[in-house]
Amino acid sequence: MKELEILKKEGLSTLYPERVKISVGRATCGRAAGAEDVYTFLQDVVARRGLEWDVSTVGCLGFCQGEPLVTVQQPGWPRYVYSRVDRRLAEQIVEGVAAGKLPKRRLLGKIYSDDLLLTGEKVDLAPEGDHPLEKNPFYGPQVRIATRNCGYINPESIAEYVARGGYLALKKAVQMQPEEIIEEVVKSGLRGRGGAGFLTGKKWGFARAASGDVKYVICNADEGDPGAYMDRSILEGDPHTVLEGMAIGGYAIGAQTGIIYCRAEYPLAVATLKEAIRQAEKQGFLGDNIFGSGFSFRIRVVEGRGAFVCGEETALIASIEGRMGEPRPRPPFPAQKGLWGKPTNINNVETWANIPPIIMRGGDWFAGVGTATSSGTKVFALVGDIKNNGLVEVPMGTTLRQIVYDIGGGTGVFDLKAVQTGGPSGGCIPASLIDLPVDYDALTRAGAIMGSGGMVVMNERSCMVDVARFFIAFTQDESCGKCLPCREGTRQMLELLDKICKGEAEMSDLELLEELAYAVKDTALCGLGQTAPNPVLSTLKYFRDEYEAHIRERFCPAGVCRELFELTVDEEKCKSCGRCSEVCPQGAIVGEKDKPYRLDQDKCIRCRACLNTCRHKAIRVVPRRRYQPR
Repeated sequence: MKELEILKKEGLSTLYPERVKISVGRATCGRAAGAEDVYTFLQDVVARRGLEWDVSTVGCLGFCQGEPLVTVQQPGWPRYVYSRVDRRLAEQIVEGVAAGKLPKRRLLGKIYSDDLLLTGEKVDLAPEGDHPLEKNPFYGPQVRIATRNCGYINPESIAEYVARGGYLALKKAVQMQPEEIIEEVVKSGLRGRGGAGFLTGKKWGFARAASGDVKYVICNADEGDPGAYMDRSILEGDPHTVLEGMAIGGYAIGAQTGIIYCRAEYPLAVATLKEAIRQAEKQGFLGDNIFGSGFSFRIRVVEGRGAFVCGEETALIASIEGRMGEPRPRPPFPAQKGLWGKPTNINNVETWANIPPIIMRGGDWFAGVGTATSSGTKVFALVGDIKNNGLVEVPMGTTLRQIVYDIGGGTGVFDLKAVQTGGPSGGCIPASLIDLPVDYDALTRAGAIMGSGGMVVMNERSCMVDVARFFIAFTQDESCGKCLPCREGTRQMLELLDKICKGEAEMSDLELLEELAYAVKDTALCGLGQTAPNPVLSTLKYFRDEYEAHIRERFCPAGVCRELFELTVDEEKCKSCGRCSEVCPQGAIVGEKDKPYRLDQDKCIRCRACLNTCRHKAIRVVPRRRYQPR
C-alpha cells in the first residue's frame, strides 16, 4: 500500500502539474498523421524559449479522423483538446498560452473535470464553462470503461496509471478467495470481446476447476481483422490495465504465468508492453509474493508473425509452442488441455481491460451497463465511408443509427448502404436495419457477428458483390489449409465471385455459390473457417438483387466492377462547378461555364474520381453499351 501511495502522489504530480502541460497523442494513428513532427517541434520551442513546461506523450483519444490530437492543460484552466494539429497550430497554441488566450481554431472541446472510474473520485480542473468535450457529438454518447485511460495518461508511466486507480483492483483481488473473483466476473455478465462472446466468468470457472499444478493465462492480441485496431490502441495507450487484468485472472484460476501473444506488426504496442512489464516487476505488482499475498505471477510477450488464423485459440497455442499455427479439433478445450498440455485460459485485450473495473466496482455495476444478455460496453473501430473515423466505446445495445450518425457524423453526400461488423468473419447489415441494437444476439439474428469490434460503414457507391469478394479473398489467402472445406471451399467461392464481378457468370453459379457457402459453414474445422462464408451469405440475404444485376444485366449498379458499367453526366443535375473535370486524370470531362459538362467515353478509364467528387450526384452509373442483358 505504501508503494501505491508513493506512486499515486508521483502520478498526480505529472497528471495535474502546477505548470503548463501539453500532451501529444503518439499512438500509431497519431504518428501516421504527423504527431512525431508536432511533438518534436513543441519540445524544441519549449526548450528554445526556456519555458518550464511539460511536453508529454499520451495514447489514442479515439478521434483518429482528427489526428494529430494535442491537449493543453494549465492550472485553473480546463484541458483544451485540439485536432489536426500541425506546426503552425502548435506555435499558435504556445503563443496563446503565453498570452493567456488559447486559439479556437480546430478546438474539439474542453475538459473541466476528470472522473476516475475505478475509485469513483472526481478531479475538478476548472469551473464548468463553454464548449465541453462531452457535448461533442463524437464523444457525447460514449461510455469509456476499457479505454478509460487512453489519451489521458502517459502509457510509459506506471505512476500515472496508479494515480487513476491502477493496481488497486489487483490488491483487492489477492485479498479475496479465487472463487469470489470468478463469481464477480460471472455476475458482471462479461462476454469475451474477441469475437465468440463466450461468458468470461464461465470460462474462468472451467480453468479453475481443471486439475494441475501448472496453468497459464494468455492475452490474445493477434488482431488481424482489416480495419480493426481496438486492441492496438489499448495496448499503446494503457498497457497496465491488461497486465493488471491478467494478474487478477491468473490468481483466480491458479496460474503463475501469463503470455501476451501480440502480432509483430504492432512494434509500438510490443515496446510499450515490455516497458510496462519491466515497470510492474520493479514495483512488485508482477513477480513474487504480490502484495504480500504469497501469489506470484509473471508475464512475457510472444510476437506473432501475421497469420490471421492465429487469432483462433488452438492455432495461437500452437504458434506459441513453436509449431505451425493450425487449429485442432475440440474437445479437449484449452481450459482442460491448452499450452504445453496444461489448463489455459485465453481472453483478448479488451476483455482483460474490463477486469480491473469489474473487481473494483463489482459485477452488478458492470451488469448495469448495456443489455440483459450483453452487458458492459464495446469498443469499435469505426471506419469506411463515414465522416468521423475513429475508436468508439459505447454501451451494448446502442443502435447502429446512433453510432453511424450521432457519433460518426453520417456518410456525407451518398446515402448509407450497409454496415459490416465482425471483420472477414462478419456480415453486412443493410441500411434498412439501421435501428438494430448492437449486441451479440441482435447481430447474430441479423446474419452478422460482433467479432472483435471492426465496423465498416459503406455508402451507396459500394458494390456488395465486390465487398463479399474482398473478404473471401482475404479469408482464402489467410486459410491455414488444414481442412478441405476452408481450403478448397473459399477458393471456389472466390472464383465464382470473380466470375460474377466480370459479368461472366450464369444464375446456376449463384446457386452453387450459396450451396458452397453453407457447406463451408457447416463442415470447416475451426470457427474462422465456419464463419468465413458470412460476408457471402449476408450479402445474398439482403442484396441478392445486386448479384442478379451482375449476372442477368451484366451491370454493376454501384459502379465498382469496371467491366460492367460506364459513367455519364446527368445534364439536369450538373451545376457546371468543374470539380469532376479537375480530378479526372484523363481529361475525359470537359465543359463550359453555365453549361452541363460532357464525358468522353473513349477517354474514360472508369476510375470513379468524378463519381466520388461530385456533390450534386450528377455523375451517373449506367450499363456499358457494348453489353446486352442476358
